[in-house]
Amino acid sequence: MILENEIGIASFRNEWQKASVSILYTYGFLSNGYESFFKRHGLTTQQYNALRILRDQYPKPVSTSVLREKMLDKMSDASRLVSRLGTKGLVKVTQNTADKRLVNILISEEGQKIIGAIDKDLHELDAMMHGLTEEEAKTLVTLLYKVRESLKTAEERVNSSDQVNAEA
Repeated sequence: MILENEIGIASFRNEWQKASVSILYTYGFLSNGYESFFKRHGLTTQQYNALRILRDQYPKPVSTSVLREKMLDKMSDASRLVSRLGTKGLVKVTQNTADKRLVNILISEEGQKIIGAIDKDLHELDAMMHGLTEEEAKTLVTLLYKVRESLKTAEERVNSSDQVNAEA
């Protein structure tokens, strides 16, 4: 009954609904904590995530499609994100010589510095999960993986059903 009291709902249809609502509710807390943390460094969570990906790929340039594919938030507008990071001087964007429709994105020296400074404080983000033991955190990671796999399977069923209906 704790979740029901926290969000002001009398009851759930079943434990699956309760689990999904609990994940969404918890996501709000986690997301707000991350946003507050990165705001202190002049970034959004998505901007940090993009810089982290670019640092991991450095010195190999990355395209916006590769960046989008690796982003945690699949709804992010990678082009706009890269543009904002470029305005801040945190990335360098150049035309791809092999394909003029693509751009090459590299983290700049300034971007490397900011990421390095943030690295020193990342333990603060970890502390948000210290209500769990390390073993519980491992179990949670495993359970969330199972949830993602279930969601992928459900999405595939919906897509194949939509395709069958479109052909009928």
